[in-house]
Amino acid sequence: MLSVVNDDGTTTNGSSLIDEIVREGARRMLAAALEAEVNAYIAELADERDERGRRLVVRNGYHQPRQVTTAAGAVEVKAPRVNDKRVDEATGERKRFSSAILPPWCRKSPKISEVLPLLYLHGLSSGDFVPALEQFLGSSAGLSPATVTRLTQQWQADHAAFMDRDLAEVDYVYLWADGIHLNVRLEEARACVLVLVGVRADGSKELVALKDGYRESGESWADLLRDCARRGMRAPVLAVGDGALGFWKALSEVFPASRHQRCWVHKTANVLNALPKSAQPGARKALQDIYNAEDRDLAVKAIKTFAQLYGTKFPKAVKKITDDEAELLAFYDFPAEHWIHLRTTNPIESTFATVRLRTKVTRGAGSRTAALAMVFKLVESAQQRWRAVNAPHLVALVRAGARFERGQLVERPATVAA
Repeated sequence: MLSVVNDDGTTTNGSSLIDEIVREGARRMLAAALEAEVNAYIAELADERDERGRRLVVRNGYHQPRQVTTAAGAVEVKAPRVNDKRVDEATGERKRFSSAILPPWCRKSPKISEVLPLLYLHGLSSGDFVPALEQFLGSSAGLSPATVTRLTQQWQADHAAFMDRDLAEVDYVYLWADGIHLNVRLEEARACVLVLVGVRADGSKELVALKDGYRESGESWADLLRDCARRGMRAPVLAVGDGALGFWKALSEVFPASRHQRCWVHKTANVLNALPKSAQPGARKALQDIYNAEDRDLAVKAIKTFAQLYGTKFPKAVKKITDDEAELLAFYDFPAEHWIHLRTTNPIESTFATVRLRTKVTRGAGSRTAALAMVFKLVESAQQRWRAVNAPHLVALVRAGARFERGQLVERPATVAA
């Protein structure tokens, strides 16, 4: 129940009334959801009866109360209990009800687990987690220093296992690559996080690799790509990245059959930086006309138009486009539905945008291994919200070598019988 409010707006235990209301509302909603879940489970199995006609699945009171740390604070939960007398014919063991809302092991919501890596990357030591979160959540239940230490150790083990997993059974048709400069707890000031994100044959996006590198050097990228190849990774059909020569040199060495696509977001920024501010709005529109063209032929014409408009006064800016024309327009040889995905490294940039904004340069305490593990957990959490590419069924055709013209599949001519 809600506490009586004091004259200063606080409750008898010192917390604010609004926090008490939020936590009480969360507790009631969670209790209602758990009741509804159990009632639906029992109703679905109402016809399951023994030889005497008695139900095999019935209510059985409540479990002992426990506190669960949520974004609304610490909430006391009293979950309903189910007596399931059915027996699994395959194993001979009793079947058990397990809540999808509140599993038996759950002591904190996944959102809280996402907060911990952010706090670490922001410079907070593991020993400071408990008092910081206690002020915010109203309780430190389930967040002792020992618990946080175990979590960080587990995350490091998860990252190490991820970077050593077998890639022979996975096929990445498209690959995005980028070096993300987060400036967080890395031992070298010029170090960055090398990230690979791929598109599987079913169209889903997936984190392929995440490792620290030095200045996005060719050797750092080559080391990462060689490691992926050693673990069985096939050459992607198309790789998308910015203008960093290190990656393209490494890709040509390790996966020479892969085609190259330069990121238009990075390229646009590079071109505009070579122009005076007065010319940038018009140049941006001219560049958009290139990568938004309906087909390659129109894109080539748009490049010529751009060269005519800006070549006389700004030859260096135009050269940045004309020298990389083939790599900038490679996406036109793939399904039109995929163009929006293949023009940029946005799948990586958008994922790291929040992380980059919420981190700062930190010095002193903190290890490189721990920092990478935290970044890995953040990306792993974000990955659950990634959507598949448009027209995912076409990805398998790309891997099979199907030909596309103007973004449309070119059907193979039927064999004429002799």
